[in-house]
Amino acid sequence: MNSLYDKSKYLKYVFIAVAMLIAAGSLVVSNSMVTKLAAEERQKMEVWTEAYRFFLMEDTVANPYMLMLKVIGGNTTIPVILYDEKSNHAELRNIALPEKDSDTFFKHKMQEFEMRHEPFVIEVGDKKQYLYYDDSIILKRLEIYPYVQLLVVSIFVMIAFFALAGTKKAEQNKVWVGLSKETAHQLGTPISSLVAWLDYLKTKNIDASHLSEMEKDVKRLEMIVDRFSKIGSNPEPLPLNINQAIRSACEYMESRISSKVKMNLELADRPILALMNESLFSWVIENLTKNAVDAMNGQGSITYQVSEKGKKICLDITDTGKGIHKSRFDTIFNPGYTTKARGWGLGLSLVKRIVESYPGGRIFVKNSELGKSTTFRIEMRKY
Repeated sequence: MNSLYDKSKYLKYVFIAVAMLIAAGSLVVSNSMVTKLAAEERQKMEVWTEAYRFFLMEDTVANPYMLMLKVIGGNTTIPVILYDEKSNHAELRNIALPEKDSDTFFKHKMQEFEMRHEPFVIEVGDKKQYLYYDDSIILKRLEIYPYVQLLVVSIFVMIAFFALAGTKKAEQNKVWVGLSKETAHQLGTPISSLVAWLDYLKTKNIDASHLSEMEKDVKRLEMIVDRFSKIGSNPEPLPLNINQAIRSACEYMESRISSKVKMNLELADRPILALMNESLFSWVIENLTKNAVDAMNGQGSITYQVSEKGKKICLDITDTGKGIHKSRFDTIFNPGYTTKARGWGLGLSLVKRIVESYPGGRIFVKNSELGKSTTFRIEMRKY
């Protein structure tokens, strides 16, 4: 069964795809502009070359001479090297020469320019010169601009993505807090009434064993209210013996699940402490156990294995159920996701919220094989 969050996930991908299409379109347009400008500059250089050719001719009259000189001098942006092969002399325009090794410098520049653009050849009589040129500063900036633009758009998309994700998470937190506090509040009154009735019944001639079972159920309800009230607040974590907490939670669940389910505890021989609220941690174990029992249809085995890795405590809970498809490893923790006909899809979401509310807390599907088993891993920071 797909949840609303599945649809919103696809919407985010659509948003990113559209943004990237806009960026790609901008890149194509900008590159087109750069290509046109480059062609225009080359055309200008052709004019400049022809002007210089006429300048070298001996029969040039005064006015054309001044016009051609003006054309030649009008280039203020395009780096140019005019090289005379016969005299090995070069004239440079819009290029700053270093004080030392100027000959080496302009020869290196000629090679560099030739790699970018094919030089023009100017032949007048026995004179043969070569015109080398580079892209202007404006053109170079335009070449870089599309990539800068793409970077800016990418940063914008990332900011928008994380902002939307943060907003959604904040809304989820508000819903969780409101729901938890309201649930605790609504259960408080009938539980107080049940406690009063229980005290009254103790004064009557009623079988003590019946009253004992009723008292256990009332205490269970009080614990549930306490858990919901803690979800709506930030309970201070205390050092908790993980081994003992798992053992207690499993003992409680053992009498409340199918007798065909075997619970295997592979715990450490010594206490392993983590900063965790015991009531909420027990709730995590109970939820994962219930899910495992449902996945196995009430028949199979559940293994609880505790290990230490550096400063981390790892708890692996493995069932022999129907497994989870790899594409659903993250989706199953979304509120509303469920495969049950009458499920609310809040159990694993609640588990994730509790575990990750503590520093270093993390829960994920370690591995799963369809039709064979699933292993959930909980990581906690060692105390």
